[in-house]
Amino acid sequence: MTSVDDHLKRIQESIIQGDDKTSPEACNAALDAGVDVLTILNQGLMIGADVVGNKFEKGEYFLPQLLLAGRALKAAMIVVEPLLKEYYATQGTNSDTGVVVIATVQTDIHDIGKNIVSSMLTASGFEVHDLGVDVPIKTIVNQAIEHNADIIACSALLTTSMPFMRDLINLLDAMNARNRFKVIVGGASVNPDFATRIGSDGTAPNAIQAVQLAQRLIREIHAERELP
Repeated sequence: MTSVDDHLKRIQESIIQGDDKTSPEACNAALDAGVDVLTILNQGLMIGADVVGNKFEKGEYFLPQLLLAGRALKAAMIVVEPLLKEYYATQGTNSDTGVVVIATVQTDIHDIGKNIVSSMLTASGFEVHDLGVDVPIKTIVNQAIEHNADIIACSALLTTSMPFMRDLINLLDAMNARNRFKVIVGGASVNPDFATRIGSDGTAPNAIQAVQLAQRLIREIHAERELP
């Protein structure tokens, strides 16, 4: 009999190997075995994605492997996302949703973590506008204004790309638009100290907590709008 750990390991390996045929099959097998969808996401797909990100950062993986891993993740999320929507529908969190513009910042083409967060936010009821990867900060800000976003979410895997997150916040300050948006940041190298130092509204270590952070910020926005 296949154990829960065996199912999760197979899911992880499907992402690490960039196998877009095995990744949905592994997710379906785990679901059929009674593994919780959040466990599949958090301990299967996300761990696999983290391994891929670390290998890319260390120079062990290159763009082809990154693209294959992204395809495997997208194939898996086709299976997982409808169940995530069902889960969040039962949580009564729809009032804590809003509009999010999300992107990987310029000079960085890593999108696996961003895609997971984007899917999670969508599943939980947010209106998400995913701008993709290597997106200039001016484009991110302009799109946030165009879509009347509540939250700007920026991702970066590469440490050399992280300063563009600070540049985005500085641009908002220069435009007198910082108070218009909540800004959250994420990526393998992003930690709470960095998020605080650049003046963002927070970060989260995984996609589940990113949704919780976004929901909390939406509640703050609602409270601010109710002030006289």
